[in-house]
Amino acid sequence: MRNFEKIKSPSAKAGKSRFRKVNDFLHLWLGLISGVIVFIVCLTGCIWVFNAEILDMLNPETRVEWQDKPILSPSALRKIGEQAVPGEKIDYAYFQQGRAAIVQLGDHEQTHYEVKLNPYSGKVLRIDQHQKGSTDFFSWILNGHRFLWMPFEIGRPIVNYGTLIFVVLLITGLIWWYPKKWKQSTIDKSFKIKWNASFKRINLDLHNVLGFYSMLFLLAIALTGMVYGIEWYSRGLYWVTTGVTLPEYKEASSDSTLAGKGLPVNQALDVAWAKVIAEHPDTKGFFYSYPDPADAKSAIEIYIYPSAGHFYDNRSYAFDRHTLKEIKGDAVYGAEFATASLGTKIRKMNYDIHVGSVLGFPGKVLAFLASLIGASLPITGFIVWWNRKGFGKSKKSSRKPSLKLSRESV
Repeated sequence: MRNFEKIKSPSAKAGKSRFRKVNDFLHLWLGLISGVIVFIVCLTGCIWVFNAEILDMLNPETRVEWQDKPILSPSALRKIGEQAVPGEKIDYAYFQQGRAAIVQLGDHEQTHYEVKLNPYSGKVLRIDQHQKGSTDFFSWILNGHRFLWMPFEIGRPIVNYGTLIFVVLLITGLIWWYPKKWKQSTIDKSFKIKWNASFKRINLDLHNVLGFYSMLFLLAIALTGMVYGIEWYSRGLYWVTTGVTLPEYKEASSDSTLAGKGLPVNQALDVAWAKVIAEHPDTKGFFYSYPDPADAKSAIEIYIYPSAGHFYDNRSYAFDRHTLKEIKGDAVYGAEFATASLGTKIRKMNYDIHVGSVLGFPGKVLAFLASLIGASLPITGFIVWWNRKGFGKSKKSSRKPSLKLSRESV
């Protein structure tokens, strides 16, 4: 009986062999098909990770040291912004501790302006004008990351499903990486780069070893990225982590029948801000949109960011602009992080996980390195295939080139 248990049936061996062949086939051809997409998305993501830090270095005048005193009220910021750019309608104000407050005016789809000012003194530090169709460097990088610089309706699905293919590639790559037998030679090939070997061996090691070490980080980045573009995946992920359907987002609106009976817009916004800041006196940042004076249904919306450099623990508030009655917030992003369900916490953390900031600066470094490795994988993988296919070899050689992605042959 003992000897019988050690015998493996031919069908079991054949099944395992077929599984490996299918896995290697998928990894090879899906990698060749999606390689350019993965390269662009990973490289642009790698650059985007430190966009805020790079802009701070390039624009030191917009750095504002923290002061132990209140920042200016929404109405004061509005007045300064409208004086700096006369004739333009204010859109929103945004502030993160350590940086200048930003007041945006104009039509975001057309020409708009960003007035950067000291949130304590109100001193205007810089005014940036953005023309329709013009993009700065990091906006250009983000456009490539999101839709490959193509028309949005074409490029966005390509990026979304290219990312989904990348997830499949990471899983099939792990299966391909896993040695058939664990021994010293395969351990060395799996975990170490042999720098004194031939170019072909070094390239294979770069693909295998770096791919293995970065796999979990790349999976986290890819899976969180798909939340923004693939609706069925986004809803499915929320259902899996919470057990309930993702609630529809409803824009807050004021009771238009009470127009003209409440406080003026500027006063209402200041009162709403005072309520919020009283609950969160140590907040490290905020975002609030200014209600449209011509739209009686527009509401006061305020987001606060308790932690500098983080977005996951944000809290959103909405108020009726006429009565200042608090409007029930979005079920996900309006929830308080500390008391939210696990699934809601994961959804609120999605962006921070995507860019690595959930772990602070070290996390961003890891996201940068993982994305850089991710951008290299299509290149090293293509070279592996190119060498094994036999391109560039002498025609006199009688040896047939092989497509087989065997790790033992290098």
